[in-house]
Amino acid sequence: MERTTTFAGDPNVGVFARVLGDIVIVPPEAPAEFRDAVRTALDAEIVETTVQGSAIIGSLLTGNRKGIVVSGIAGKDEIAILKEYREIMLLSGSMNAAGNVILANDHVAFVHPEMEKDVAGEIGSFLGVKVMATAFGGVRTVGMAGAATEKGIIVHPRTTDADVARIAEFAGVPVGTGTINMGSGLIGTGLLVNSRGYIAGAQTSGFELGRIEDVFGFLE
Repeated sequence: MERTTTFAGDPNVGVFARVLGDIVIVPPEAPAEFRDAVRTALDAEIVETTVQGSAIIGSLLTGNRKGIVVSGIAGKDEIAILKEYREIMLLSGSMNAAGNVILANDHVAFVHPEMEKDVAGEIGSFLGVKVMATAFGGVRTVGMAGAATEKGIIVHPRTTDADVARIAEFAGVPVGTGTINMGSGLIGTGLLVNSRGYIAGAQTSGFELGRIEDVFGFLE
């Protein structure tokens, strides 16, 4: 099975799509070959919408099997599409690019270290998860500096061993460091992953793919 792809030639596939368990949200202009590759690799349903009229879905929303946290500037029609699949929480204020500032699975969420505590608490209550305010390797946009499923979490390569251990203890799943697209530490920009499979940006090396498979338990 093909493990890498592009979005219209762009290897930053995590910027344009967001995986939430059994669904993958993509913009309407997503090429057919991209949609087919993602659907096959992740065994997930494709949901098409923009957010704020934009194609950068991965930066503007996130969530888990319980709900979707989306930028508060999302339009009514966009919200209506998303509501067909999950409950919706609108993230308002200056820190509203939900996919950039939140990394979540079904059990935990990591949020930008400067996020207001009451907002972080609302996110935790809405998604039904524990919340940790942190950075990964000094990168505060945790939603793009890592990727998470119920089986593992991969984070920016500058994340220290002590922080990896702290994150693993909090999350209760294996945690490792890695890169994407030939050395990018912003692994969330180039990886789409759920408990069923994964697909990465086309510039991702075999070594990087092996690391992803190891952390998320896909190695046989």
